[in-house]
Parts: sequence; structure tokens; C-alpha cells
Amino acid sequence: MASKPRTLYEKIWDAHVVETRDDGTALIYIDRHLVHEVTSPQAFEALRMNGRKVRRPELTLAVPDHNLPTTPRLDADGNRLPIADPMSAQQLAALERNAPDFGIRYINATAREQGIVHVVGPEQGFSLPGATIVCGDSHTACHGGIGALAFGIGTSEVEHVLATQTLLLKRSKTMEVRVEGELGIGVSAKDLILHIIGQIGAAGGTGYVIEYRGPVFGAMSVEERLTVCNMSIEGGARAGLIAPDETVFSYLKGRPYAPKGKDWDAALAWWRTLKTDEGAQFDKSVVIDASAVEPTVTWGTSPEDVVAIGGTVPSPESFADPSKQEAARKSLDYMGLEPGQKMQDIAVENIFIGSCTNSRIEDLRAAARVLEGRTKAPNVRWAIVVPGSGMVKAQAEEEGLDKVFTDAGFEWREPGCSACLGMNPDKVPAGERCASTSNRNFVGRQGPGARTHLLSPAMAAAAAVAGHLADVREFDS
Repeated sequence: MASKPRTLYEKIWDAHVVETRDDGTALIYIDRHLVHEVTSPQAFEALRMNGRKVRRPELTLAVPDHNLPTTPRLDADGNRLPIADPMSAQQLAALERNAPDFGIRYINATAREQGIVHVVGPEQGFSLPGATIVCGDSHTACHGGIGALAFGIGTSEVEHVLATQTLLLKRSKTMEVRVEGELGIGVSAKDLILHIIGQIGAAGGTGYVIEYRGPVFGAMSVEERLTVCNMSIEGGARAGLIAPDETVFSYLKGRPYAPKGKDWDAALAWWRTLKTDEGAQFDKSVVIDASAVEPTVTWGTSPEDVVAIGGTVPSPESFADPSKQEAARKSLDYMGLEPGQKMQDIAVENIFIGSCTNSRIEDLRAAARVLEGRTKAPNVRWAIVVPGSGMVKAQAEEEGLDKVFTDAGFEWREPGCSACLGMNPDKVPAGERCASTSNRNFVGRQGPGARTHLLSPAMAAAAAVAGHLADVREFDS
């Protein structure tokens, strides 16, 4: 008998079920586990207290990223500089101690391979199509861009994976987001995912795993796919997926942790089966017209608060839902904006290009194309570029991108999470605005009282030059 057509999510889920329980939950095998310094100390300490070992240490990779300062890490003699913040120093020291104690591979804070965990995983070939990947970080959904079922977990679950290489999970519902047509000039993957979140809402994907489908995603680079899936969590989804294809396979081949030789051939055969079957049914389907997507920016304090750059700040009364009206009023009060205000009239004092959403080489190239031969506006007092990894940083320097940024008045930093979540001194002052390529614009996300506008790297560069939110399509780049 022919098997029932299955979605990509269902295929990956079925391949990882160890045991199904009577209550409908299932014990799922975890292929890859990424850990960083913020959510892992308690998990490692619990293992010690209970006398447990890490079940499959070779399947976990430890990378420091959140607390690392993005300023220089070595002095003139090559010695590591101390970390000023005591909590950051303590968490980083704990990871540096815990990883070797439990036999886990650790990328040192000063290694060329160090970076944001969601940049390092795909870059090193540790993240693979069809794999289940977890990390104590909500933006683990990022790895869905290469066709992995990837999602964030809590500290107790981090301990469970370390000890058992499994998780007890409830099967998610499936959601299709299909984009039809072609994206216009100047419209990036970041613009598209912001537009999608604006359409479905910040809770629209709750309970679902989203599969992004259609020719627009097939035409995207791996970097662009990672950007889209990274922000699935901002639409409420458990994870985001894009079916792997030759673009992904070419990207992964030869990377340090990717399979080699016959193992590569066997993996490739499996990966090529990872696509939704004809006739498979999704629990929910959303269709987006690509031609309707423009360069997009947020106006409020939720990633769903989006508008095209040529638009205006909405009035709270324009929303039908009374709770959304109240949320919009609070957002406008916090953001210091008025209904009807043109988005391009909003001045910005800070620019941040980085985060696990937009810190890869293609992101830096896009921003540099806009900035080349230009300088930031006088009112932009603080502008930083934080590469996603040491590998990205080195490549950017080989291409001369660092000089483009510094000539434009930007600071060129070391890899890390940085101003995405206001770590170390990388904070936006209260009451000031930041044009940010990160993933969240929550109240205080980039520092107490900071006002964040999410946008693409090219749009952030345009804002830096203009001194206000600007349409990148008006820049010859």
C-alpha cells in the first residue's frame, strides 16, 4: 500500500521518533545540540550534581556568543583582555570549563571559527538537512534554512538533551507560507519575512511549524533562507523550514563538520528525499503575493508592527481588534511616534548591522554596496558592524568591506550577539532610535528605553547615510 503523502516536517519528525506515548507526546532523537554560555551553566551543574555524563558529546558544539564583548579581545602581546562585566565573565568562564570537562567540542572565544551560534552551525557544516537541531536560544529556527528541524529549548531541556540525546515533544501542526511571483528590486529576504510576520501576526504561527514554499525561496541563497527561518519564532512558530536543494548541498560540501566520502553520498541520498510530497495536506496555508512586498520597517514594539518604507505610522483606530488598538497606543507612546507620521521622516541616531539574522557575508556586502563612497549623516552618532563569525569577519576584510564601513564612519567589531539584545556596552541610549538588522524590537531589547526599527542591512546602511529611515531604492548602489 502506498504511504500517505507527507510534508517535509512530517518526514523529519517520523524519522526521529524513538517512542510514542499514550498521551500523544513522542520521544524524539536529537541529532545536533548547540550550546552557548547563557543557558548552559545550570544544565551542566545539574549533570554534575546527579553524577551524569553527556550521552553523545560529539553531537554537541559549544560556542560563546551572547556575553562576549565585540571590542578587541587581545592586547598588543596577544593576551586575552579581561571582561569587565562580572556576570558575563562568570558565564563565559563556566562554558570554557564545562565543555572540556564533559568532552564537548568548544570553539574558543578568540578562535577564528568563533561567532554567533546560529551563524557558526551552518558555516561549519555542523547543522545539516533533515537533522533535528536544538539550542537554548529561541532563534534556533534559523537552521531551518538548510532544511533542518531546529528550535529553541529551555534550560531543563538543555540538560535532558545532554544526558539522553532525546526530548519529549508534542507534534506540531503544519503551516504552509507560499510566496507567489517575484520580489521587486531592492526587496530582500529580511523585507519578505517582516512582511510575512505583518500578515500572519506575532501569534499567527503558534502551534505550527512553518514551511516556506514557492519559487522565491528556491531562488534564495542559503544566507537568505537562514534569515527567513531565523525570524519564524517572531511569527509565533515552533520552527521554520525550507526544503533543501542543490544550493544547500553545494553550500555544505567540504565544510569541516559535514559528512565526507561515502558518508556524504549516503547523506545526500537522504537529503534529496526531503521535500513535501505532492498531495500532502497542511493544517494551515497562507499565500503571499511577492509583488506586494516592498522594503519594510517596523514602527512599534512587536515584529508584526510593520509598514512599507513609503508608508506612514498607523493610527491605533485602524486596527479592528480592541486589544491591538491598545497595544498600538502603548507602542506609539514608547516609540515617540504620531499616527500619520511618514516613516521616512523618522530620524535615527544609531545603526546596528549584525545579529544571527543579518550578519553573514552577503548581509555585509549588501550594506557595503550602499555605503561605498558615502559617509553616515552627522546626526548618526553610533554605527557599528558586528560580523556573525570570525570567518565572516576575515572574508569581509579580504574583500575590503571593513574599509568601506570604517570610511563611512562605522565601527568594525569582533563577532558576537552585541546590540541585538543590548549586551555589554553595546546598548542604545534611552529615548534614542536604532535602525537595526536584528530580529526583535521589544521594549528595552537594545537597552532600557531604546527605540528599535527593524530592517534589512541595505536599509540600515541607507538610514545611516540619510540620517533617517530611508528607501534603499533611492540609492544608486
